Amino acid sequence: MTKIHPTAIIGTTAEIGADVEIGPYSVIGDDVRIGDACVIGPHVVIHPYTTLGQRCRVHAMAVLGDLPQDLSFPGGATYVDIGNDCVIREGVTVHRGTKPETRTVIGNQCFLMAFSHFAHNVQLGDRVIVANAALLAGYVEVGEGAFISGTVVIHQFVKIGRLAMLGGQSGIGKDIPPFCTTESSERNRIAGLNLIGLKRAGFTPSERKEIKRAFEMLYRSGLNTSQALEKMKAEFPEGPAGEIWRFIEKSDRGICGAIRES
Repeated sequence: MTKIHPTAIIGTTAEIGADVEIGPYSVIGDDVRIGDACVIGPHVVIHPYTTLGQRCRVHAMAVLGDLPQDLSFPGGATYVDIGNDCVIREGVTVHRGTKPETRTVIGNQCFLMAFSHFAHNVQLGDRVIVANAALLAGYVEVGEGAFISGTVVIHQFVKIGRLAMLGGQSGIGKDIPPFCTTESSERNRIAGLNLIGLKRAGFTPSERKEIKRAFEMLYRSGLNTSQALEKMKAEFPEGPAGEIWRFIEKSDRGICGAIRES
């Protein structure tokens, strides 16, 4: 049974699913779609052209689908799409796409912690966790299962590979290959591999060994990036280790370098 607090304001063209709860003083705009069994807390604002999947929980003061903070935004219909089973904590902001008919996309089962920000055209894969006050600029792409720690700042157009883990207060202006980690307070530096994350994700010992070997080729062998890519292609044409060189080949901003070993 849907429960809407009497102080909430619901747009006339909003589509509200079954068993939805909407808390006090929340504002749901026109052309919003909220899936079944979502819980919208108090003082939430969901702007037009925003879609939430099923079973999402949105906490107090979150703002979803507001206009992009982009001086070139021409107006018109742009979108925010949020998947199923997402948790969106207090004060989170998710902005619409900036070019006509484009969208910001949050995948399924994402956990967006308090006061994190997702600018126009951000793309999050499934099961991404973003901790408190992390800031993702326009067009950032994050692969599935990645973990972004608190107060991390990510420059526009950066790509974060799947199962990457970014340490708190990192500044990221280049791409992070899959499975890699950054260290807290470092800028554009890879610290190592997310070995615990690989185990939890079900990678076999042989797959983890190959990923480690590919990582060493890239960051510990003394080869330049082009040389390391050719060696990885020859040794790992398929499988998870091959994701690393395929990711790098598609990188526009270049990849982060390794922290220098003392």
